[in-house]
Amino acid sequence: MIATYKVLSAALSYPTADFQGAARDLLLALNAECLLAAKDRAAIGALIDDIAGGDLLEAQSRYVDLFDRTRALSLHLFEHVHGESRDRGQAMVSLADRYRAGGMEIAGKELPDYIPLFLEFLSRQTADSARAMLKEPAHILAALGERLRKRGSAYAAVFEALVALSESKPSRAALAELQETQIENPDDLEALDRIWEETEVRFGPGDAKPDTCPRADDMLRKMTIPSESLNTQPFAGEDA
Repeated sequence: MIATYKVLSAALSYPTADFQGAARDLLLALNAECLLAAKDRAAIGALIDDIAGGDLLEAQSRYVDLFDRTRALSLHLFEHVHGESRDRGQAMVSLADRYRAGGMEIAGKELPDYIPLFLEFLSRQTADSARAMLKEPAHILAALGERLRKRGSAYAAVFEALVALSESKPSRAALAELQETQIENPDDLEALDRIWEETEVRFGPGDAKPDTCPRADDMLRKMTIPSESLNTQPFAGEDA
């Protein structure tokens, strides 16, 4: 199990009281594994501290404004590939099949292309397989990070970390095209109806480990970090 992907998955999930309570363990897991450079871990740590140390309702409102009400910042990968076209449905089926082939069943209402769920799957792969799969949407992740930086959002650190983990340099042409897409005003309902399309993302094969997957808002409850790697007790949150 690659703890770093689980921590990034939790950081990108809807903020909950369980997340706030688990912040210390998340930081310990991230720093114990040292998969990311120190500057990236520090930036992720600042985000986790901000969510954990602030008012929960404010953190939730900020999250909704960013990711649920702004299509260009959607946390669903295929939103940026197929928009609302029928091709998106087939892409969802293919990715869900990929999860099942790796022994991971999706429980609950989340769609397969939800980035926190995708990161949960990567956490169950070998390091090489996770990196190979992460390279495929790296240009989208880079664009999302740039858009969040322009908004001054600490969430940009998660996407910067993911691009670093992919060990790839997204195409300048692809990034330039993505940056031409203007971020919607979350209060502009007409803008929310626009469809943003980008080059197709295909996920390559990887070495999957048999397991089951909880729904995204249940990830903290299922997250288990080996205590010997943290020098502390494993934690388990409860459903919000």
